[in-house]
Amino acid sequence: MPRRQQEYKPLLFTTTMRNPERLKDFLLVFKEFDGEILTNKIIEKVAKSLIKKGLYKPMKVSLSVKDKWKNEIELSGAETKKVFDDNPQSHKEAGFERGWPSRFDTWFKIAKELGFVWYWQNEKIEFSESGNMLLDKEKPENELMVFANAFAKYQRQNPFRRVLNKNVPLILLIQVIQLLKNDNEYQGAGISRSEIPLFLCWKDDNAEGLYKEIKKLRKKHGYSPSNEVILDLCYGLLNETKRDDNSILGDYPDDFIRKMRLTGLITLRGGGRFIDINTKEIEAVNYILKNYSTYKSFSEEKEFFSYMGSIDQKLISTLSVYKAPVKTTRAELDKWVKYFEWNTIKTEMLNLAQKKSSSDDILRVIEQPLRLEFLTSLAILKKLPDVVVKPNFVSDDEGLPTSFASGGSPDIECAEGSENVLVEVTLLTGTQQHIRESFSVRRHLEEFASNGSKKYSVFISPKTFIDTERYFEFIKPEGLDVRPLNIDNFVNKLEQSATLSQATV
Repeated sequence: MPRRQQEYKPLLFTTTMRNPERLKDFLLVFKEFDGEILTNKIIEKVAKSLIKKGLYKPMKVSLSVKDKWKNEIELSGAETKKVFDDNPQSHKEAGFERGWPSRFDTWFKIAKELGFVWYWQNEKIEFSESGNMLLDKEKPENELMVFANAFAKYQRQNPFRRVLNKNVPLILLIQVIQLLKNDNEYQGAGISRSEIPLFLCWKDDNAEGLYKEIKKLRKKHGYSPSNEVILDLCYGLLNETKRDDNSILGDYPDDFIRKMRLTGLITLRGGGRFIDINTKEIEAVNYILKNYSTYKSFSEEKEFFSYMGSIDQKLISTLSVYKAPVKTTRAELDKWVKYFEWNTIKTEMLNLAQKKSSSDDILRVIEQPLRLEFLTSLAILKKLPDVVVKPNFVSDDEGLPTSFASGGSPDIECAEGSENVLVEVTLLTGTQQHIRESFSVRRHLEEFASNGSKKYSVFISPKTFIDTERYFEFIKPEGLDVRPLNIDNFVNKLEQSATLSQATV
């Protein structure tokens, strides 16, 4: 069968791994087979493990299985086998057999393209330097560094994709923003969200040409051109193949903004209407422009993978999360406390608890675990303005979170009178909640209680798992007070309390 002819296409990184946490969870399962030869037997083991953990959920399952997945409880071996057997896959990917092998490739191909893990049927599985760095559980801050490294290098026209578009999206974005900011007619807040589809469809790395196209667009239609105007421009850049208009206007830009924000180099301005350079990371931006604006083309997949998977230590060292991260200031928090109404904060926290998506232009492009830390900080300040709130996430120049705290820090530190409160948050609810959170919560409390001041921890999640509750009860005799609260209970108590200690009992 002849290979499909190359086309100009709009950029979409993936439809299956939009969330980096999901990608990391999948890769952690696959990591167990690092160094082995990829066979259909290993693919079956990976698929069954993903089903067992509820990371992949086929449609044809019993109510009891759905209930376990809902509560993040792992399936038994017999349950896993039945789900696997009852859901044969009809999927087909080039180079893989129809069925589960092709489904496997759909899951992991973005990880291969970004340089995290190399695989091919009957070849050795190899996790790269960046892939191993991403999966270091003790260093959640690595996520930002790894994605900055990947997207500084990522080329549209690479051996994994048959497209004619030829540019590095992150560099094209930065260059056009700089051209607009240096233009005396604008000197504004960067790129309008409505202009992002032009980036996704742009044919080459001619930033000057795209900048001029945006200038023409703004002179004729301002900052809010109609959908029809944008689609006409986009289709003028693409082949005649019909695309989904809603995807070009909505889904693809949202995915692009999320991916670019994973680098920590991009921020949002004007209530989420504009995308701009994060000035806190200008050293990294300048390094990337100097070292990656011109780039080598690749024809071999393995060669491109090796390029993507190597870590540029000089680039990493320019990032604030690598150096001494500048924590979010009270002024930055106060700005967002004033910006968001209480009902918005409350609704968004409850949406996270119920696994519902956000419709807010700012919040929906902040990854959900970071979003919960951000919203929890705002919620406390909104209702209890006298509490000193110090979140440990790394933020951009707008005060929006870009990276988790280092593994040795609690999520949020609060001070109220003589009491010091550590607030830890998670979206995990089942067995993984206890495995991945309980011991770090204890360690943080032990370290912060060593100076003699009165301290306790609050552990906030959609639903506290029974093993987590039992563990916190078990450590109480040691003088370690950890108070588990569901998100809805915490929000409701905040509304009715005059102090943080009242809201956390």
